[in-house]
Amino acid sequence: MEPFTQHRGIAAPLLRINVDTDAIIPSREMKRVSKEGLSDGLFANWRYRDPRARTENPDFVLNQPPWRQASILLSGANFGCGSSREHAVWALKEFGFRALIAPSFGSIFEGNCVRNGILPVVLDEAVIGRLAAAEEANPGRVLHIDLESCRLTDAEGAMHAFDIAEQSRYLLLNGLDPIAATLAEDQHIQRFLDRDRRERPWVYELPSA
Repeated sequence: MEPFTQHRGIAAPLLRINVDTDAIIPSREMKRVSKEGLSDGLFANWRYRDPRARTENPDFVLNQPPWRQASILLSGANFGCGSSREHAVWALKEFGFRALIAPSFGSIFEGNCVRNGILPVVLDEAVIGRLAAAEEANPGRVLHIDLESCRLTDAEGAMHAFDIAEQSRYLLLNGLDPIAATLAEDQHIQRFLDRDRRERPWVYELPSA
């Protein structure tokens, strides 16, 4: 997984509250057994006038330049609520999103973001509203997100601090999922097992037949 340290990208404004995982990727779009090919179904009910024919809705933000190339998404409170489907995050990542900015996220969805290399940034609703308004007035503005300092800088140079759980920050900075983070401690785990085997050998004895 690609580490997330800093990122510069265009932010697409999608200021809707309670965007659930079924809106992010409808269940009918989840017909694959891999993470690939899901971005085509991202926001399918909003992105297409006819989802089956893939007829684009020109009014939807991700169908408009320059937001077709957006790698940051601005949205409303409780983004990613609803089901626990990880496909929602996979679709966002495959489309090209590296960071999502909202006043709050669904808890399971937020964890899925971190485990797949997408940074969920929590900012005040008023701040997000100003960022979205500036973007709509002058499309294509670039935001800079620095996870090392936990700061977001807008096109005018104004900085906005954000908080993120230290474990989530560690995983993203190092490009690790929880399994990879555990494997990184393999030497410590092995030393513990070796010591424990010496101190409690009976625990490791195989039962007699």
